[in-house]
Amino acid sequence: MAQTAPFSRFERMIAWRYLRARRAEGGVSVMTWISLIGITLAVFALIATLAVRAGFRAEFVDTILGANAHVTVYASGRVDANGVTVKGFSDYAERAAALAAVPGVTRAAPMIRGQVMVSSQGATNGAEVYGLTVEDLKTIPRVGLGAEAYGEIDRFDEGIAVGSILARELGVTVGDKVRVISPNGVKTAFGTSPRVNAYEVVYVFTAGRYDIDKTRLYMPFAQAQEYFNREGFADEFEVMVDNPDDIDRFAAPLLAAGGDDAILWTWRDSSGAFLRALDMEDNIMFVILSILVLIATMNIISGLIMLVKNKGRDIGILRTIGLTEGAVLRVFFMCGAFTGIVGTVAGVALGCLFALYIDPIFSAVNYLAGGGVWDASIRGIYALPAKLQWGDVLSAVSLSLGLSFIVTIFPARRAARMNPVEALRYE
Repeated sequence: MAQTAPFSRFERMIAWRYLRARRAEGGVSVMTWISLIGITLAVFALIATLAVRAGFRAEFVDTILGANAHVTVYASGRVDANGVTVKGFSDYAERAAALAAVPGVTRAAPMIRGQVMVSSQGATNGAEVYGLTVEDLKTIPRVGLGAEAYGEIDRFDEGIAVGSILARELGVTVGDKVRVISPNGVKTAFGTSPRVNAYEVVYVFTAGRYDIDKTRLYMPFAQAQEYFNREGFADEFEVMVDNPDDIDRFAAPLLAAGGDDAILWTWRDSSGAFLRALDMEDNIMFVILSILVLIATMNIISGLIMLVKNKGRDIGILRTIGLTEGAVLRVFFMCGAFTGIVGTVAGVALGCLFALYIDPIFSAVNYLAGGGVWDASIRGIYALPAKLQWGDVLSAVSLSLGLSFIVTIFPARRAARMNPVEALRYE
């Protein structure tokens, strides 16, 4: 018999015949079905986990960059002629213009920051005040124009803007008034008395982060200067850049533009520890789920060994009529690899469907559990996100197929090296 080409039609026909044979004829065993289902579930779990991980990271970073400064420029402080330490920028207009002139900077806004208590209708909550002009407020992606909000942002100079959760806990909406209380109020001969002012809520926003929506309050820049006794000063600058991922390259030019007393604090500095923890968790989860895929593919060995044992007589006959060891190896390799391919394809399909339809799936789970499955106050964001990345899908497919092909080689080599005389001795 002439030697056949690798993976020829003849070899594929024999492999397919073995795969579709009935159990009584030594065909696909229960172990093969178990390995098929196991690979499907393992690949599904891997893709679903990677999609949720990517979605959570993207949502977390987007809320950071969409509601916070990419770079905050502080003043280190200086001692005036009276020996008093003064912090802030008195020439904030000029420095803001210098910072905005740095290539790649999209906005540099002077800002006032302070801690206050906010009360209304008997409810009280802490809040962090950000003093900005209406023009600067409009350019904040998750707060200004185009954000999820209600009210009139153009009336910002007439009142204040608050986060949606803060408004809900205070029981206020657009048009209501709240009292803003600061311990650093009016300075008198008897000390500093608390300052209490009433402001109308003209704008309510939802930034997408629980901690931001619960504590943030925006006040017009001029009113914030007066309220915190900062007339003629700005506490810091809120700087936005065109490429936040490459924030490190802006450090030197921003320091030069900010002046000798400028200090930088980037978004990576504020959230770097959390992002590093996410990276570590990503690596650990990938390793754990890779082990699950390996366990699932190991079942292919059991099913294929059973198939080789049941087809010992056929192997002996095929070898006797001239089939080479390589041809037998490829026949059984195709039998095992077929299980890995089908399981991988099914797992990829389930994983992609899960990522694409995670919202209705999560809603169904939340309904069946009676609600409260996702606590935004703990997790920071309001829903379980998923972001399907083709790089993650390719990694899962490569891992599953690679392990499936590798583990298939060992029982296939055993079948190829079977002695035809021994295989037919008792037939």
